[in-house]
Amino acid sequence: MKNENPGVQFVAITAENAGQRIDNFLRTFLKGVPKSMIYRILRKGEVRVNKKRIKPEYKLEEGDDIRIPPVRVSGQEAPEVSPKLDKVAQLERAVIYEDEAILVLNKPSGTAVHGGSGLNFGVIEGLRALRPDARFLELVHRLDRDTSGVLLIAKKRSALRSLHEQLREKGMQKDYLALVRGQWPSHTKSVKAPLLKNILQSGERVVRVSSEGKPSETRFKVEERYQHGSLVKASPITGRTHQIRVHTLHAGHPIAFDDRYGDSEFDRQLAKTGLNRLFLHAAAITFTHPSTGETLRLEAPMDEKLRRCLAILRQDKP
Repeated sequence: MKNENPGVQFVAITAENAGQRIDNFLRTFLKGVPKSMIYRILRKGEVRVNKKRIKPEYKLEEGDDIRIPPVRVSGQEAPEVSPKLDKVAQLERAVIYEDEAILVLNKPSGTAVHGGSGLNFGVIEGLRALRPDARFLELVHRLDRDTSGVLLIAKKRSALRSLHEQLREKGMQKDYLALVRGQWPSHTKSVKAPLLKNILQSGERVVRVSSEGKPSETRFKVEERYQHGSLVKASPITGRTHQIRVHTLHAGHPIAFDDRYGDSEFDRQLAKTGLNRLFLHAAAITFTHPSTGETLRLEAPMDEKLRRCLAILRQDKP
C-alpha cells in the first residue's frame, strides 16, 4: 500500500459547503495561498474529489471527499510547531478522551481550529506536533476561534467517514452553554431561521437571517437566570456557520462579548465579572463510537473565566 504524504489533508464536505465551486472552497480553506497556486494544484490533478481529478468549476456535493496536497507558500517550508510551545502544551492538557480512533479536546477560547488568516497555529497544527507519529488527524467538525469546549478529531479515515455520516444524519448531539442578554422566554424552545453566509473581501465570514439562506434550527433551554442575562443550553439541529450566535441575536438575546453579533451595553453590564471573551462553550457531545458502536457522551468543563463570571452573576439573581 502506498504511504500517503503526511502533509496531505482529507476534508469531507458537509451541507454547509455543498454547492460551492471547488476553487472558491480552496481559496477559503487555504487562506494565504496565492490564487495561482490553487489553480496550479487543480490543473495538475493534485486535488482529488472522491479520488478523481476535477475542474476548477466543479460544484461540491454533500459527502464529497476532498484530498488536498501539502502547499508551500513562496517556496518556504511551513514553520514547524515546537511541542514545547505553551499553546501546544495547553492542548495536551486539554485532551479529555483519546483512543485508537478518536481524540477529544476541550478547546481553549482564542485558539483557531486551523492555522490560516495570518495565524500560524491552530488545533490541528498543534496536535500534529504533539502526535508526530499519528498518520491521520482531521477535524470532525469546527468551533469558532473564540468558542471553547468539546472538539472531536478523527485519528482514522474510517472514523472520520463514520462521524461525518452521523453529522449528516443528525445522529450526533452537541450541547452548548451561552450567556445571553435579558430574560430568555421559557416558551422559546426552538429558533428556526434560515441563515445566509457572506464572505467579505477581508475573508471574514458574516452570517445573517435571510429567506435566501439555508434552513437552520437550534433548540434552547434556560439553565439559569440573572439580573441582566440568562444562561441557556443551545443544541443545534443543523450545523451552519455562526448558527447559535445568529439565532440568539435573531431571538433578541445576543451572546455576551460576541464581537460580531453582540451588544456592547450588555457587555458593559458584565464588566464586574471580569469577562472579556465570547461566552459560548461547547459543553457536551453525544455520538456513536465509530469502532465500538457504543454511545459516548463526553463533557468539557468551563474554564475559570466563565465559572467566575457565573459565580458573580449568581449573587445578583432576580
